[in-house]
Amino acid sequence: MDTQAPNIVRLTDAQRIDWLRLIRSDNVGPRTFRSLVNHYGSARAALDRLPDLAKRGGASRPGRICSHDEAASEIARSERMRVALLAPGEHGYPPRLALIDDAPPLLGVRGVSDIQMRPMIGIVGSRNASGAGLKFAQTLACDLADAGFVIASGLARGIDQAAHRVTVASGTVAVLAGGHDKIYPPEHEDLLLEMIDSGSGAISEMPLGHAPRARDFPRRNRLISGVALGVVIIEAAHRSGSLITARFANEQGREVFAVP
Repeated sequence: MDTQAPNIVRLTDAQRIDWLRLIRSDNVGPRTFRSLVNHYGSARAALDRLPDLAKRGGASRPGRICSHDEAASEIARSERMRVALLAPGEHGYPPRLALIDDAPPLLGVRGVSDIQMRPMIGIVGSRNASGAGLKFAQTLACDLADAGFVIASGLARGIDQAAHRVTVASGTVAVLAGGHDKIYPPEHEDLLLEMIDSGSGAISEMPLGHAPRARDFPRRNRLISGVALGVVIIEAAHRSGSLITARFANEQGREVFAVP
């Protein structure tokens, strides 16, 4: 199955387990996943070749390969949390995200799936924003919502939460750095539950139980820009995650807007 054609992907239950096993195995990221599936024809065939590939690559021992039971358990736990593990092209997988080079092979989507299919604008910025910055983020988010856009952001303190809070009812998507059960910062868990209950949503490429680490936030940021038509950066410092999001947006061909 060619993962470069997201509009035709429809996974069977068995394929979903194989895809999850492959992406959860050691040393397999989204690009490697795509390469392996395109080369060997299926995730199952790629899984069979992983030990040999590790040996040929000079590894002293094969990396961990996610087992069938581990993958089935993650799917069952996700279903209990009402998190759907979706492949590019399946309903509920943000269409623009499916087109980036390193799109997650399986994305955990929680909430109303239709919200993920609507056009999105990302709003991100300083965690220590000024009062004026927070007010601008809220006003802009409301105006964009009135124009029909869903607001995507990272559920962080400051600008992110300001943009989420004013668009809970109109539509907003939280892009998480950890698993759906490991919300960061913890004090925004109530905000996320309010979003889910109001018909908005959340996405993550990480497994349940994964607590976000520093290196996970840049990975998360490529998803914020990936789901969106464009990204608005508000009061970002020179060395900040928001500017990483801007760089990803440029690389992905998205519009980038800045509020100093």
